[in-house]
Amino acid sequence: MAQKDAPPIVIKRVKKGGHGHHGGAWKIAYADFVTAMMAFFLLMWVLGSTTAGDLAGISAYFQNPLRVSLSGGQGSGDATRIIKGGGDNISKVVGEENRADADTEQRRMSDSSVTDVENARKDRTRNEMVRDEINSKIDIDPELRNAKGQIFMDISAEGLRIQVVDEKNRPLFATGSATPTPTAKRLLRIIGSALKNEPKPIRIEGHTDNTRYSANSAYSNWELSTERALSARREMVAGGLNEAKVSQVIGFADTIPLNTQDPKDPLNRRISITILNKKPINNADKVSYEKAKAEKLPDNVKPGTQEIPPNLRAPAQFMPKEDEKKSPRNPQLELPAKPNQKSENR
Repeated sequence: MAQKDAPPIVIKRVKKGGHGHHGGAWKIAYADFVTAMMAFFLLMWVLGSTTAGDLAGISAYFQNPLRVSLSGGQGSGDATRIIKGGGDNISKVVGEENRADADTEQRRMSDSSVTDVENARKDRTRNEMVRDEINSKIDIDPELRNAKGQIFMDISAEGLRIQVVDEKNRPLFATGSATPTPTAKRLLRIIGSALKNEPKPIRIEGHTDNTRYSANSAYSNWELSTERALSARREMVAGGLNEAKVSQVIGFADTIPLNTQDPKDPLNRRISITILNKKPINNADKVSYEKAKAEKLPDNVKPGTQEIPPNLRAPAQFMPKEDEKKSPRNPQLELPAKPNQKSENR
């Protein structure tokens, strides 16, 4: 009887197959990832939309996080004033004036540093474009393709430097002369054409090797290097360079050789052209510049009243006539030509 009253035994068989349920742990990880990415993009947006002065205030906070506790205010950029809403600018009546918005020394330094970085980036981009233009013009010129090894260009903090050097059998100038060879003329005019729209000042340098020019001490490598630099300037201007952009023409003789191991190396005989970047002006330089710009002649000195010593005066044929002395600033006044004067373009 007992066996008949016992409950039936049910056996369930589970069929294994497919993929079981993995739980919800992946959802938590995915949510954390999305949250982190959202925070990252918000941070990028805030940094991109914040002014340079506000960034300076944030930087000051991390340098001195106790400033708010010690000086009070709603933030590290708040003005240290007893009356809220004023600060250095009484026109603000709601909230305090943030120092990041004020014309403070910190704000000016921050804006200046940002401007300097941006100018440096623009200068480098412009210099790279000029370098590529010169290389492309030389590549398409069949006569100058073999002379490409005579041009070296490098970009530094000072600017783009273009050096045109001698080769053993391909000189830029005739020996002991400041007259450029046809190849040198072509190279210099291509460089002048590439620099015709250059807004920055340009410095042109002449260099020689240490071979003595001659036994005559009245004319040395100093004069020769300077005349070669002047010849290079004339050829570049003929190629399209604005001569007003040439700020310096210098001859260095053999004092700055490229190959210090061999002072007579043809590489030392070269023309160096530098496109000068705009240098940042610090506060001391700016004060000196403003002071020099504001200087003027003393009250007791009038322009044009200084007497020239007799031994330094121009010959009589070059002096203005009596009726012309009444209007010395007449723009139509021209000095008479020198007798038997030869043309400058000889």
